[in-house]
Amino acid sequence: MRIHLTSLFVDDQAKALHFYTEVLGFVKKHDVPLGETDRWLTVVSPEEPGGTELLLEPAGHPAARTYRDALTQDGIPLAQFAVDDVHAEHARLHGLGVRFTQEPLTMGPVTTAVFDDTCGNLIQIATVPA
Repeated sequence: MRIHLTSLFVDDQAKALHFYTEVLGFVKKHDVPLGETDRWLTVVSPEEPGGTELLLEPAGHPAARTYRDALTQDGIPLAQFAVDDVHAEHARLHGLGVRFTQEPLTMGPVTTAVFDDTCGNLIQIATVPA
């Protein structure tokens, strides 16, 4: 068994696509219209184009919005992405104007940082030694 797809609820799919591709560097994999306004919109890591897809899912359902907003208000990241070097990725993203809610923090062998994805979510990046 393996993880094929996971999702994030986003306020605006076009804005999310821009952020996740142009800022974070993911690559669009699927963009299929669903109804009049929504899309089946996924991105993948350019390092693993056949790997796990991230669905940028509309946050229109009230339960989804409540859940996501409660996590954000409490400062809890909704997802975590692995990076080779949190400090370098923090510097790169900060230079692109990304707002961090937690600067790089080392806890034992793990270093993390948390940023606002501009679409309603907090995302954690982490470096874990091999």
